[in-house]
Amino acid sequence: MSSTTATATEPEAHGTQPVRDTQVLVIGAGVSGIAVVVALRKKGITDFTIIEAGAEVGGTWRDNTYPGCGCDVPSLLYSFSFEQNPNWTRTFAKQPEIQAYVRGVARKHGIDTILRSGVEATASRWDDDQQRWIVETTEGTYRAQFIVGATGPLQHAKIPDIPGLDGFTGKIFHSAQWDHDYDLAGKRVAVVGTGASAIQIVPTIQPTVSELVLLQRTPSWVLPRPDFKVGRVSRLALRYVPGLQRGIRIGLWLFMELQQQAQRRPKLMQQLQKLGLGLLKRQVKDPELRRALTPTFTLGCKRLMMSNTYYKALTAPNATVVPHALAEVKPGSVVGADGSEHEVDAIIFATGFHVTDPPIADAVRGRSGKTVAESWGPSPQAYLGTMAPDIPNAFLMVGPNLGNGHTSVFLPIEAQAGYIADAISTARAAGVEAIEVRRDIHQRWNDKVQKALEGTVWNDGGCASYYLDSTGRNSTIYPWTTIDLRRRMRHFKLDQFHTARKGEHLPS
Repeated sequence: MSSTTATATEPEAHGTQPVRDTQVLVIGAGVSGIAVVVALRKKGITDFTIIEAGAEVGGTWRDNTYPGCGCDVPSLLYSFSFEQNPNWTRTFAKQPEIQAYVRGVARKHGIDTILRSGVEATASRWDDDQQRWIVETTEGTYRAQFIVGATGPLQHAKIPDIPGLDGFTGKIFHSAQWDHDYDLAGKRVAVVGTGASAIQIVPTIQPTVSELVLLQRTPSWVLPRPDFKVGRVSRLALRYVPGLQRGIRIGLWLFMELQQQAQRRPKLMQQLQKLGLGLLKRQVKDPELRRALTPTFTLGCKRLMMSNTYYKALTAPNATVVPHALAEVKPGSVVGADGSEHEVDAIIFATGFHVTDPPIADAVRGRSGKTVAESWGPSPQAYLGTMAPDIPNAFLMVGPNLGNGHTSVFLPIEAQAGYIADAISTARAAGVEAIEVRRDIHQRWNDKVQKALEGTVWNDGGCASYYLDSTGRNSTIYPWTTIDLRRRMRHFKLDQFHTARKGEHLPS
């Protein structure tokens, strides 16, 4: 059996470091990377290497450590099907517990022992003569038959370009780059954004700061959060009662799929908005503040938010809601688009990530010599959210139109990891060195996806969400259920791809 760590072969012009050869190079050791490694092994593929720019596994759950950070999907569904966890202490787990779970899975499957941590992939190019990827990293060059980009869509923080930001004399950081050495107690703090991280940060820091200023470009729908502790007896039952955990998990999964069906019908989502309006009415008595916090778009157009404490925090005496975007930063203050100015000691950007313009797309060059970003232009596309023309033998985890706005990301990740492993196994069994999705297959798929998104709440809900790219096209959401996704990804179909054997070239 071949080693799961790459072996040196021949010298290269990369200093004095040798080239490391491996059949599959997995880039990233978050949930996606771990899923790929497990899926490869299930197919008997052992010649792979997994690299990670960070110090350990975890990805998003390693990096996001802001106060209140947690999952907005029920814990029992937020795990791998092959490593279900009966030990969650809350119905909606917090970040430390999720990261501990991811670490535990990596340890159980021996991934922590083979992981090359602290290694960042800086550039990748396809060599058509060798039919291999040449990947430059911070530890030297890798040569791989297949590469899997498992860096995830929530990796690179997005901070808006605000006039005067460089001249601010206080503290600035993004929610995904939390500075735990900076004590917020007694400080005047501005939070920019009203997405998932802001919904969790605001009620957590509000009791300790002297003043909290929320700059809100657009209010979010916030629904009640059925979150409670899971007691010891319940955890023991989940562990030892046959079928109990699996049954609850299936029930939660199907319930979430019903929610996805509702999101395809904006009028139905407008009825569900009453839950959010009821929470807002109960917790915010001031009519002016309540009006400022009431969204004008349809529920589900943006990511669904849940919190029992967000509105309460915003009604506290030390909280101020500025119902406008951040327009300017001065040395000691922030200025809203309405012209209001607020003196602050710190600015926290809860402004999300580069989802539709991932930096990895700038670092991968295909057969034509173009980067993935250049091939995509402003609107990413991929067949099954995984492979694209001109980029042979390369897979992107949670790629274009593979995201969802209703359920656990573990579900599409597992399906996609299995599909990728089946693709590599199928190519190997057929004696094929290179595979590249046919352009007609790729185009038909993306046309079908966009047609299915028409009329859904994600497209026609009246908001500008991160689901939409700079052209206004929805290049993020998978328009059908995860049940459908699993069916489509159950088997890799080689006839949908151009193929090349050793010594051959893929068609131009």
